[in-house]
Amino acid sequence: MMDSQKSAKEDVRHFYDQVGWQLEDGDHYQNAHYEDLRPVAQEYIQRCHMRVKRHLKPDGKFLLDAGSGPIQYPEYLTYSEGYQYRVCADISIVALKEARKRTGQKGLMVVADVANLPFKDGAFEGIVSLHTFHHLALEDQARAYDETFRVLAPQCTAVVVNGWSESPLMKRWNWVAGMMNGLRSLRARLMGKKPRPAVKSNAPASNRPVGTFTVKNDPAWLKKTLAGRIDFEILVWRSLSVNFLRAVFHEKLGGRRLLRWVYRQEERNPNYCGENGQYPMVVIHK
Repeated sequence: MMDSQKSAKEDVRHFYDQVGWQLEDGDHYQNAHYEDLRPVAQEYIQRCHMRVKRHLKPDGKFLLDAGSGPIQYPEYLTYSEGYQYRVCADISIVALKEARKRTGQKGLMVVADVANLPFKDGAFEGIVSLHTFHHLALEDQARAYDETFRVLAPQCTAVVVNGWSESPLMKRWNWVAGMMNGLRSLRARLMGKKPRPAVKSNAPASNRPVGTFTVKNDPAWLKKTLAGRIDFEILVWRSLSVNFLRAVFHEKLGGRRLLRWVYRQEERNPNYCGENGQYPMVVIHK
């Protein structure tokens, strides 16, 4: 392994052991600052989480959660409901200890690098990986896809969720977030209040904690890298970035209803929204 790749992985492991997967208030991890946890967005976020499950084989012996983290959202646990075991692979000991609490006897914890999985070929009837591959250097990201395909059983599927380096949809609608931030600041001034810091509206923002290593790519890179080796399709997981969600959708402005409309549009155009939105879902078939 190149020194730079090894250093990047150590940085990620150290961050999540020391910061990202530490419980902050008994319910949320410090890393949750980089998700929209407001009630107005809850239904939309949960429905996006459940998109993963529809592509997985409903039952089997082993489901691999590659880069499992602590399995911080209830919807994530449902992916392995029909499986005998959920194998959680992560480089963070803290993450695996938390994942053990949520999976009980069903969970098998393995300290592992997703680019060098210590499992035999075809070992898993289902595989999920959520926001993990972008913590790897590009060379290791390619290997992680190869490793995922290698350990996937024939006639089964794997689902990899990541974020693009830039979203054409978010870039196109970025002006709306900017306008909403401006209106919020104006309202605060008129009411004699000190304006809160504006919600960042730059679409390509990685929404990552300071200190974590990330390298995001685009659909062209993915297609070129996997072409001829892996059968896959790019579908939508979620088209809206965290920054855009926080800036634009609010309870008093019909945010829930608007997000239901967004979800319907994503369902009608899963391929387009997958390639042009912020967070794609790469479904791998074998």
